[in-house]
Amino acid sequence: MRTRTWHVVAVLVAGFMTTSLAACEEVEEERGKDGFTVGLLLPSRTVPRWERSDKPLIEKRLKQLCPHCTLEYANAQNDAMRQRQQMSSMITKGVRVLILDATDTRALRSSIQEAHEAGVPVVAYDRLAEGPISGYVSFDGAQVGRLQGEALLKAMGEKANGGNVVMMNGDPTSPNADWFRRGALSVVSGKVRIGRAYDTQGWSTDSAHANMSAAMAALGPDRIDGVLAANDSIAAGVISALKSARVKDLPPVTGQDADLDAVQRIVRGEQYMTVYKPFKAEAEAAAAMAVALGRGEDHRGIATTTTDSPTTRHIPSVLLTPSAVTVDRIKPTILKDGMYSVDEICTAELRPACEKAGLTRLKAGLTRREDE
Repeated sequence: MRTRTWHVVAVLVAGFMTTSLAACEEVEEERGKDGFTVGLLLPSRTVPRWERSDKPLIEKRLKQLCPHCTLEYANAQNDAMRQRQQMSSMITKGVRVLILDATDTRALRSSIQEAHEAGVPVVAYDRLAEGPISGYVSFDGAQVGRLQGEALLKAMGEKANGGNVVMMNGDPTSPNADWFRRGALSVVSGKVRIGRAYDTQGWSTDSAHANMSAAMAALGPDRIDGVLAANDSIAAGVISALKSARVKDLPPVTGQDADLDAVQRIVRGEQYMTVYKPFKAEAEAAAAMAVALGRGEDHRGIATTTTDSPTTRHIPSVLLTPSAVTVDRIKPTILKDGMYSVDEICTAELRPACEKAGLTRLKAGLTRREDE
């Protein structure tokens, strides 16, 4: 009788252990599916948006979509070799998916191939990378350039017919720079004269300052009717050079990214416009793609189109729509979306200009950033 009792107990214990082990395996499997690491590699600290907007927005959305996921972050500081090392390190550490904004798309091609061979999918972020990437999220670069060109012609007025324009392009290693340039030229070619054109290494403000100084030396500061600056960091260098040369009536200058200091320059009347790209939508699309790929799910439902790179065809893509922002468009775009508050834009020195632009008469709720 005692032997039979022990046999029954043993069977029950074994059954309990089997059930417990199966339950544990299910929990571990679920954790593995919904608790992985996403690597985020951004290109620089030169452009303020990467650290101020993109990183926190991606991190926030990742936690919303995948509470048990973690983010491994690295900034290359405009160094392609450093970014390659950062990427290899993340692959070695076992990240399950990568979000990459390549400092140099060609230089990172072998690293993307390394990730592919390790079974780590790569989402190209903001600029199209070469190699076997799994997804791509950005804004329509041709439209960015068109918006800049259209705004510049409008600001130049009568001088838009044959006037002198200095073209300050972005970093030549970035495919976006050429994308923006071609979009702008599609609007201004045949209408204005491109007096000088420069590539801006690293999108650097200092390089833009030097290039603009060279343009003024060649053309004469009073013979420059407009400046097609590819982004706000470049615009900052251009305007700094113009002011250093004591140019009183600044020509219209374009920009891109809606950096805080650029918005303030627009309010001040120094920069004519910027191109606003809602980074929140871009960051959320990239995070959604990364989570789907990390879970082994089909991410093509997130994509709205496909893109061909020099190496890969039909990449599932999200290409968002940018918008032009002049002083009268700050309120219904940048402030409405909560990118900045009135208090952030309108410093004491800028309050009279903000009052003139109508930026102090906002309804409650539009002066606070959405992520606060």
